[in-house]
Amino acid sequence: MTDIMDTNTPHQTEDHDVTEDVTKAYWRENLTLMGILLSIWFAVSFGAGILARDWLDQFSIGGAPLGFWFAQQGAIFVFVALIFVYSFRMHQIEKKYGMDDDND
Repeated sequence: MTDIMDTNTPHQTEDHDVTEDVTKAYWRENLTLMGILLSIWFAVSFGAGILARDWLDQFSIGGAPLGFWFAQQGAIFVFVALIFVYSFRMHQIEKKYGMDDDND
């Protein structure tokens, strides 16, 4: 009696029959994408808004110092853009692993 599942056995995940290897690869790619996008957001919000603020303040956007702009607006704009990037890439990843829910 073993509790080890065969990695090539299809597993039912809602409407999709996928192997455990495919599921692991899907989650690995998903978590890698999230890590990259969160790193970008951290770099923009913390790095540009706090750490590099003094250097960025020598430039301006609309009359406001660039460091201040990143701290107040830029990080939010980047975050919203990253949401769209995440949605676009996840759609591609889900299609790649046969886990998309589109009925086309």
